[in-house]
Formats: sequence, structure tokens, C-alpha cells
Amino acid sequence: MFKQDFWKDKRVLITGHTGFKGSWLSIWLKMMGAEVIGYALQPNTEQDNFVLAKLDEKIVHIIGDVRDCGDLLGIFKKYEPEFVFHLAAQPLVRESYGNPKRTFDVNVAGTVNLFECCRLTDSVRVIVNITSDKCYENKEWLWGYRENDRLGGYDPYSASKAASEIVTTSYRNSYFHPERIDEHGKCLASVRAGNVIGGGDWQADRLIPDCVRSLEQKSPIIIRSPEAIRPWQHVLEPLHGYLLLASKMTENPGVYCDAWNFGPKQNSVKSVGEVVDLVVRNWGAGSWQHQSESKAPHEANILRLDIAKASMHLGWNPIWDIEESVDAAMGWYKNYRKTDVYEYCGTQIDSYMKKVKASA
Repeated sequence: MFKQDFWKDKRVLITGHTGFKGSWLSIWLKMMGAEVIGYALQPNTEQDNFVLAKLDEKIVHIIGDVRDCGDLLGIFKKYEPEFVFHLAAQPLVRESYGNPKRTFDVNVAGTVNLFECCRLTDSVRVIVNITSDKCYENKEWLWGYRENDRLGGYDPYSASKAASEIVTTSYRNSYFHPERIDEHGKCLASVRAGNVIGGGDWQADRLIPDCVRSLEQKSPIIIRSPEAIRPWQHVLEPLHGYLLLASKMTENPGVYCDAWNFGPKQNSVKSVGEVVDLVVRNWGAGSWQHQSESKAPHEANILRLDIAKASMHLGWNPIWDIEESVDAAMGWYKNYRKTDVYEYCGTQIDSYMKKVKASA
């Protein structure tokens, strides 16, 4: 567990702060006293966590595109961040089939731009590149992928995240090598999380948002692949891992400047159908239907992550099981219209950290 006072007065740049994970990370860092600078595209909807939490009033909020290296470098030079979390991405598998060029431009070229800005900015000390569990060459194994397993990608999204990992390794070896940290002063790591759920995500083609839209409309939830198995986890689980990793990276770069998996316990690796059953039960009403698509683009059937490395070297372990994760996620969707969303997110973060401390 990281010390919360570690982040007090730290200057932290988050790309993709208007997105689902980026908004939660921004709230958490703001709660701990960090100076948060966000750089991202506009939020997708007026119901996004970023919008309802009114984060544009609480952090330095900048609209920009990571494909514009010159504009991004200007932000680095102006705000001189110490820590950088790179979450800006085109995050959807199915969208990548329809728009592969944008997917590669954002997820690969955007990563290069981010690393160039870090390389050219003296203040930067720690860089965490958030990629995906889908960066692995998926062989439909029953066991979890380890950090040194082969990278790959059937679809453009997965391939772009594998390519982002290769770019990360190249920059670490060429410019940010841990053995030469006295020369460059920078630490670089990449992180790969499972299927993340939580409040405030309204992206299309994601399970929980699709469920909530149908439940709010009192219509059946349509499921494409109820037997597909994924490593489900609440958004706070990997974010805790990212924050813990970043706080440790300057202690021993040779150990921590590397690739890391953050996934759930094996009993939370569930099928889509099982998770939807939990969602419907938590909501108190609703039903779902299986509708296969004859011409649907390929998506993996089984995906698991091995988290032994994070457990052993970081002391990080998942805290909430799948039932607790669904309960926390659905709590947001059941309350967002009638509560202060920023405070509600803070309450969930506090509740999570109490359990982290109790498990230590």
C-alpha cells in the first residue's frame, strides 16, 4: 500500500483524464493533495464521471489531442510535471475494426509523442504507460498471461496496445534505461489491467454501460457472447496498482521500471453471462437475451492475467471480489442522478482503502 501523503503537492499529468479510468485517477490524486493536470479530448457524454464530478472545476483541465506533439510538448513545458500517467487512447476493440488508422495513430503514435515530451522535459521523473491485457498474443489459454509472454494482437486495438508496449520497451532501453538513471533521471513502466468496471463509464460496446442503458430503459439486455470469459475488476483495483507502482519506481528503478499485470483473483474471472446475472440481481429487475451476430468481428473467448509479479514485488493484491466490484459499480449508476458524484466517488475510494489497510 502506498502512503497517501506521498502524493501531496506532487505535479501529476494525466492524459485521457476525461475518460472513465482517467477521471477516477484524477479524483483519487486530487483527494490526496496532488496538483493534477489533465490533457484529453472532450468527454463522450454529459453523464460521464468527469462531467458529473465537475472535475473541470477541480483540476487543471486542458482539451487536447495526443496526436499533436507540439501542443502536448507546450503543456509539458508550461506545467513541468513530475509524474505522468498516460491513459489517452482509442479504447474499444470493435471501434478499432471500423477505424484502424485512428486506433494506431492514437495508441501508437500518441504514445511516441508522449514519450518524446517526457524525454524533452527535465521535470519528469516517473512515467506510467497504461496499455491493456489485450496486448498479449491470445492463444485462448486457460491460465493467465505473464508479463514476459509474447505480445500480439488479432484486432487493430489489441495490436496497437502490443505496439505501444514495444515502443515502451524501446524508449526505456534507449533513453530511460534504469542503469543510467543518474544521467536521465526518469523511470518508465507499463501496466496491463483486466476488464475494468465501475461507475461513470458510458462507452458503447462495454458490458456494464450497455447493461445500465437497457435497465434504465426497462428493455432486455442484449448479449453477444455470454460464454466469453474475462478478468473482471473494479476500476479502483488497477488504479491502486498504478499509484503504488509509481510511488515505488524512483526507489529502485531496476526492479520497478518494467511491465506489470493488474488483474483479479481467479474466482472473479467470470463469463459475460455470469456478470450480467450479478448486474440484474443488483439492480433488482431486468433480463437479458443472447443475440449472436453472424458477421461480428473476432473477439477473444478466454482471457486471464497472472498477477504473481505484482503480488510478490509490489505487495499489491486485489481487494474486492466480483460481487463487491459489481455492487460498487452499480451503486454509482443507481445514485448518480441524486448525489454529489465527486463525493460519492470519494466515499467509494475511502471504503476501498479501508479494506486495503485491513488486509495489509
